[in-house]
Amino acid sequence: MADGVLHGVRVLDLSRLLPGPFCTQLLCDLGAEVIKVEDPVGGDYLRHTPPLADDGTSVLFHALNRGKQSVALDLKSADGQGAFLALCDNADVVVESFRPGVLDKLGLSPATLRTRNPRLVVCSISGYGQQGPLRLRAGHDVNYLARSGALSLMAVPTLLPVQVADLAGGAWPAAMQICAALVGRARTGEGCVIDVDMTAGVTGLIAMQLSRTLVGERIDGGRDLLVGGVPSYGVYATADGWLAVGALEPKFWSAFCGAIDRPDLIDRGFDNDDNDDDNPNDGTRAIITALLKTRTTSDWMERFAAVDCCVEAVLTPAQVLEGAAHVDVTIDDATTLPLATLGLGIAGHTPASTRAPRLGEHTDALCTTLATRAARSLNDG
Repeated sequence: MADGVLHGVRVLDLSRLLPGPFCTQLLCDLGAEVIKVEDPVGGDYLRHTPPLADDGTSVLFHALNRGKQSVALDLKSADGQGAFLALCDNADVVVESFRPGVLDKLGLSPATLRTRNPRLVVCSISGYGQQGPLRLRAGHDVNYLARSGALSLMAVPTLLPVQVADLAGGAWPAAMQICAALVGRARTGEGCVIDVDMTAGVTGLIAMQLSRTLVGERIDGGRDLLVGGVPSYGVYATADGWLAVGALEPKFWSAFCGAIDRPDLIDRGFDNDDNDDDNPNDGTRAIITALLKTRTTSDWMERFAAVDCCVEAVLTPAQVLEGAAHVDVTIDDATTLPLATLGLGIAGHTPASTRAPRLGEHTDALCTTLATRAARSLNDG
């Protein structure tokens, strides 16, 4: 396996569930050595979330922890804290997602860690940041989306199938800032503390809508351009599935109308009367809705195959996996588990394809290494 761009970078991962582990999986796939520091009792909660693979560990855990190592430490004990501090002495990055203040109570605050190792980059991921008035408030993805303003842009706010706040508001910004901090450290020799606020991260994603609001424009849910405001951009049912239509530009909308044999609609791609409660049945969206239901998804896609008009079938996860890139992960002596990759494309690096670690699997090896180093240091002194 080719070395990645982060080869030689050691990351200690204290996080659990989704945002932190996704972030450190990105770093791992870029070549970093990632060591999960887990509670000896149970470890990362995701280990036990169904469905389980043949080794008794969650498939979800395998998906987010490929190629990492695991050390089991009780951070509430003096021995566990000492072992973790020793790990920090030889680490480059620490990622944690506890509620703000937890590490301080354990005597492992970012300031403490960086006093021991000034080159250390400490990244904290939380729902509302480390300092704000909501910092101790409990929450999950849907709560952060609500407070960010993102859910209000929908005609009917609802649950999303992708954890946008966890991933786009948390994991990806954390990974990007960690990489930026490592670049900065190469110049200054100093690490830093990173505070990733997932709600603020999602608020940043709707910067265009917020900017329009700042100049007095009112944005009602479901009436914005990309969330149902115009018929040329939307999701429509077919006889047996769904089509995603993104024909915003005139040339694409014209081609779309030609493909469905309705050239009379060419000038109506940006009609907005379909959002009125008393809208007649001959509104543009209503016409398209009725028409697309007359054929199956495959029939429509066959018709659209030779037409450049930004239309795609809505695929299921099973259909996506038929052609998606994946890695075959060996989870025991007899079982191989295919897992989707995270979509990184750094030239010359092959993402790790080893299994996720068993809880505490590398504790003895890493602690023995630390003890040896400590003994050598004392002897040298």
